[in-house]
Amino acid sequence: MLRLARVLLDAAIDAKGLAGLGAGLAIGLGALGTTLGIGNAAGRALEGASRQPEMYSKLQTLLLISIVFMESVAIYSLVVSLLLIFTV
Repeated sequence: MLRLARVLLDAAIDAKGLAGLGAGLAIGLGALGTTLGIGNAAGRALEGASRQPEMYSKLQTLLLISIVFMESVAIYSLVVSLLLIFTV
């Protein structure tokens, strides 16, 4: 049991293991931030549309633009994680 723990620890300290850990953190935190941001923006947009229904089309346009920018953060984190996996 102790020998297995030592082998796993040595593998984790290796550059490939640290790159995998960094890739997992990059995509995980990027996805978490994006999810929270999109959920918050959508909730606020629905709240604003329910208060002023005549502003719905303008709110929808602004919401879609903001969602695109938030999704770009998730794509960047995916690119960083793929670079960490395949270049190290």
